[in-house]
This record gives sequence, C-alpha cells and structure tokens, in this order.
Amino acid sequence: MTLDDLSSHASEVITPISTEYKSVRLWEPPPNSQGLAALLLLNILENFSLKAFGHNSSDYIHVLVEAVRLTLTDSLRYLGDPNHVTLPLETLLDKNYSHQRAQRISVDRAMEGVKPGQMTGSDTVYFCVIDSQGNACSFVNSNYMGFGSGLVPKDCGFPLQNRGANFSLHRNHLNCVSGGKRPYHTIMPALLTDSAAKSQKPQLLAALGVMGGFMQPQGHVQVLLNMLEFGMNPQQALDAPRVYVQYDQKTEEWWVNLEEGIDQQVAEELTRRGHKINWPITGHARSQFGRGQIITVGEWWNPSVNQDDHSTRVLWAGSDPRADGCAQGY
Repeated sequence: MTLDDLSSHASEVITPISTEYKSVRLWEPPPNSQGLAALLLLNILENFSLKAFGHNSSDYIHVLVEAVRLTLTDSLRYLGDPNHVTLPLETLLDKNYSHQRAQRISVDRAMEGVKPGQMTGSDTVYFCVIDSQGNACSFVNSNYMGFGSGLVPKDCGFPLQNRGANFSLHRNHLNCVSGGKRPYHTIMPALLTDSAAKSQKPQLLAALGVMGGFMQPQGHVQVLLNMLEFGMNPQQALDAPRVYVQYDQKTEEWWVNLEEGIDQQVAEELTRRGHKINWPITGHARSQFGRGQIITVGEWWNPSVNQDDHSTRVLWAGSDPRADGCAQGY
C-alpha cells in the first residue's frame, strides 16, 4: 500500500439492495458488503413456517442453521467488488433461486458437503439514531481484527484497518486480491421499511444492526425474526439466546454454537440430526453471538396492535446485553 493508494481513495454513494419478507422490506449495503447474505438467508427461510416451529425449538434452529450454511456458501463464492467483477445479484436475490436452495434442506437431517470460503474475526462498532423528523442513521465502523493491521501512521492516533484479510488468494475467484480492488467485508448496517407498492413511498420501520464478523447476517435475521414471527419488542429480541453457525477450516466441519438459555433437549436433538454442537456458550464467550442495537418506529412487531393504524410514531429502542451500549432518548 502506498500513499497514492490512500490519497486516490474516495467514499461512494451507493444504492442499497433489499428483499421482501412478508409485510416488510429489509435494506442492506450492496456488495462488496456481506449485506447480501442477510437477504439470501431471509429468502430461504421464507419457505418455512417458522412461527409454527416455535422460537429456538430444534426444528427452528435446524432450519436456520441449514439456511445459514447455504447462504454463507453462496455469499463467499459470489461476493466481491462490483467495480471489478460482474456479480449475479439479480439471480441470487430471485425468489425462485431461494426456493431451489430451500429444497436442499431436509427437516430431520443435516446436509453434507456444504463448504464455504475462509472466515476470520471482527472488531466493530454499530450505532443507530432516529431524530424527531423521522430521519434515520444506521452506522458501522470497524478496524476488523483486534487493532486492525496494527499499523499506526506517523503522528496519528489510530491504526489502519485490515479488511484485506478477507480477499481470496485463488486467482479465478471473484474476490481475488488485486490492486485498487475492495475486499469482501462483513460491515452491514440495515434499515427496515414496510413493503409499500412501487407507487408509494416506503415507511421506515427500524434502524438495526448486529456487529460480529460473519455473525452479522445471522444476527440480523435472528433478531428480526424474533420481532416479526414471535412478537418480541426490540429489547426482548436482542436479549433472546442466539445461534452462531461457524465453519472450522482445519477440520472442514460446521459447528453450531448455542448460547446459554437454549434448552439442553434442543441441543441433544440437533446432535441427533447430525449437527456438531457447542452448548451451552456462557460468560465472555457469548460475545461471539454479536452485539446489536435497534430503534423501531411504532409497534409493528406487536401482534396485539392494529397494524393498519399508522398514527403512532413512538420510538422503541433496544441495546444488546452482550455489549456496553445503551438505549437513550434525547
């Protein structure tokens, strides 16, 4: 990296990508962000009756885990810098494609032979703000691994990030390292709107994010489903025990990490179905399940509230107990 590399770098105004899930639309940053992974995950899960499974039941977690495996495999294969490679975004986000992927999932047995690319760590900060006029900011900043690259520019008080760690070294890969190219990265602040008709302006429902490397799309979807499918308020949705699906490069095995609070019987049943389970994850190790913040506009997540009444603009906020953030009015 040279000084010219840095001086010629510029920020970009980008067009977000999105998908519909029932009555809402989730908006994420486009590639080279892994926001695509959250959308792919939602599209696959839309093919299952998640509410009928029950929150954090063995059926629910099994289907979630299998969908995550398919999603990470696709995103790590097809995601890169759109200024350097052609990405099949329309195909990947097509509902027919996700339906085909969902058909690979067996309800009673874990899939075999699903392999993603390399996964590494995270060191990230997320916050969201909504003002009295309804303007929202969903924001992520990250050095990535620990203190990033560990390189501190002379006379500066910050280290340079090391997002290049997620480049591929395979020559023909879409995300192969190259000069002037941006790597696959895990940063993905999100916004949620209603699924308004094209002739209408979408109404903001939430600003949300869950930090934590490759946990981020998994965290986004789990927290969102806690509200959409199970009627939890923002704080309850963040408090609920989570699942983290992780790939071990050395053994080429998928591991399912279950946070304390998930029933032992569920862990045992998932083991029977062929998953490799770490349970219960307690104490400081719970940081692997991400750290999220949410602000919602109104009570669209509350099944007892008339959803046709859009008169209320009360803001609800939640802050993850796994971190040191807080929900605050001003």
